[in-house]
Amino acid sequence: MKPIISAFECASESAGPRPPVLLDVRWQLGGPHGRPDYEAGHIPGAVFVDLDAELAGPAGSGGRHPLPDPEEFGAVMRRAGVSRDIPVVVYDGGQGWAAARAWWLLRWTGHPDVRVLDGGLAAWGGELSTESPTPAEGDFRPEPGALPLLDAEGAAALARSGLLLDARAAERYRGDVEPIDRVGGHIPGAVSAPTSENTGGDGLFLPAEALAARFKELGTDGAPEVGVYCGSGVSGAHEVLALAVAGIPAALYAGSWSEWSADESRPVATGPDPQ
Repeated sequence: MKPIISAFECASESAGPRPPVLLDVRWQLGGPHGRPDYEAGHIPGAVFVDLDAELAGPAGSGGRHPLPDPEEFGAVMRRAGVSRDIPVVVYDGGQGWAAARAWWLLRWTGHPDVRVLDGGLAAWGGELSTESPTPAEGDFRPEPGALPLLDAEGAAALARSGLLLDARAAERYRGDVEPIDRVGGHIPGAVSAPTSENTGGDGLFLPAEALAARFKELGTDGAPEVGVYCGSGVSGAHEVLALAVAGIPAALYAGSWSEWSADESRPVATGPDPQ
């Protein structure tokens, strides 16, 4: 199963005998809430999901977007109509980060058929609806552990024994600027791999072959394991998704830099090099 789906394929499946459940996860870091945009127009049948409130737990020592309680997450998904034996397609406004977060959570908790709409709503091109659907209750029950997950200690170890990719902008990796977290820099040993380089100017993912070549250059070939982190586990999910498109399994450090940097006892590296 491909982890992404084109707008054409999504429209075709939605009109077919086994339409997917559609989830609208529009969200911007530090930006306005996505609900008004959803109400102004969304793919027909899509249900809005709030990333901050429903795809993350309360901010704290575990980072700005710690993983939600699995049971609470499952209840949100069931209310949205998610069942284990029905495909799910997730989209956002086009950046792909929020949709990837929902994709990762559903896959991590055991849903077998989840895809992200490549290019998001910007790629849709079809009719939009202002009606908020009330789907029948789904039956999805989370079983966490279907995708690999790292904690801070695991991320530090992987940076030494395998390949740990930092999905943030290069200037944050280097420590030149840090607009959000306590301090700039990166986990010692991590390699800079900005998420923005996984997509083209049209907002679509690069072809699988191009992504595979990018990640090979970053060191995936020969690495016994690959892991990813970002600022708070959102754009990092997008990088895990890009790796999946390229056929490379990867673990996510969900707490990411917001958790790592909050603990002053943890080491911080700066500059363009991993060490």
